[in-house]
Formats: sequence, C-alpha cells, structure tokens
Amino acid sequence: MSERRASDDSRNTLPAARSPRERRVSSQIQREVTQLILDRRLRAGAPLPTETELMESLGVSRNSVREALKALQALDIVEIRHGYGTYVGQASLTPFVDGLTFRTLARQADDTDDTGALAEILQVREVLEEGLMRRVAGELSDGELARLEAVVDRMEEAGLAGRPFPELDREFHELLYAPLGNALVPQLLGAFWTVFRRVSGVRGWTDDPAPAVTVRRHRDIVVALRAHDVEGAQQAMADHFRGIEARAAQESRGVG
Repeated sequence: MSERRASDDSRNTLPAARSPRERRVSSQIQREVTQLILDRRLRAGAPLPTETELMESLGVSRNSVREALKALQALDIVEIRHGYGTYVGQASLTPFVDGLTFRTLARQADDTDDTGALAEILQVREVLEEGLMRRVAGELSDGELARLEAVVDRMEEAGLAGRPFPELDREFHELLYAPLGNALVPQLLGAFWTVFRRVSGVRGWTDDPAPAVTVRRHRDIVVALRAHDVEGAQQAMADHFRGIEARAAQESRGVG
C-alpha cells in the first residue's frame, strides 16, 4: 500500500522548477539552432546535426540540447524522429492554432459573454478578408469566378439535401484568394477556420441552422465580383460574417 501511495505521489508531483540560468541556456540554444537552420538554408525535412555534434559545437550538455530541441519541436521548427534523428520542421501554424484554441476556450470559460473571445477571432478574420477582397477583385478571371460559382452550387445542393457543408465554405474562401499567390493567406484563414470549428465542437454547437442564407451570402459575393463592384463584394463579405457572429451568439444561448 505504501508503494502505491509513493507511486501516486510521484505522478502528482510537478517537475522541479528550472533556474533562471537554465532557462537562459535553453533559450540561447534554441536561438543558435534556429540560426544554424537559417545560415545553412536548410529546408523542411532536411537533417540537422546529431545531438553529439550540437553538444560539441555549442559547448553544452546533452540534456540542454534535448530540452532545446523539444521546445523547438513544440513550435514545429524541428521534427524529432526517434531512432532516426532530428530534422527541420514544417514551421506550420499548428502551434498558433493550438494556442489560439486554448485561449478562446479559456476566455469563454471566464467571460460572462460566451461568444466574446470567439467574436474577437471573427473580427480579425473579417478585417483580413475585407482587405484582401479589394486586392483580389481585379485579379479574378472568368474561369476563377466560374469555379467559385460551382462551389456555391454545391453548397446549395448540400443544403437542399440536408447535408452540412463546412468544407465547401472553407474551399470557397481558399479559392477566392488563390489568385493573390500569397501562401500565407490560406494558412491564416485555415487557422482561424480550424479554431472556430474546434471551439464549436467543444461547445456542441450545430452546423448552420439556415444553409439557404449562407448560400445566398456567398452567391452575393460572386455576383458583386462579376460586376466589378468591390464595395458590394466587401459588404457581402461583411454580411456573411454578421451571419456567423449571429449564429455563434444564438448557439451559445441554445437558440436556433
């Protein structure tokens, strides 16, 4: 029985706090490994020096190297493949998505207004998309507009059949800004989309209770773009976000 208590105590014991010097050493190693990747122009998937090589070149212990690499792995700057070595990571927005999801759920747990933190995310995405709309309005070809219309048609078909279509919504927005050729745009939009879907899942919110309205708002965006009406397209996008915000508010109150 005493052995079991000791085992339970060990599981519940927090790791010892690191000293300020240990934290500084870890941060310094992280910076030096990151600089090594930049200096050598290593691409995602490229192998990094071994732990022993890093220990020798940086003049630090194996534990210090491992701790720094684990911290960089959490940021997706490096990828540790056990038994194979350490490689340059994808530097994706996954850590950003995870952190923002946690922040939103934690804020909602504290806020009296359950939609407050999520409304902040929607506001940032709305400002981003309305600004991008002005840039992309003159870039869309007839073929690209036709592809956007085809996605809206598929939304309508799904709605009439009673099927949710969140992935089609995401596809629409990714296609809309593809002509800009900015690789960061779909990553940022995808990050905000993922956070919204995760929070919705945790809160038990259902899919859009009025799919016909969602379809109409997306179609309004395409119609305005076909008419080269930038202000109209921006307004249609703003109306789209007003609908998302209203839905989040209704779901948080158990309405709809």
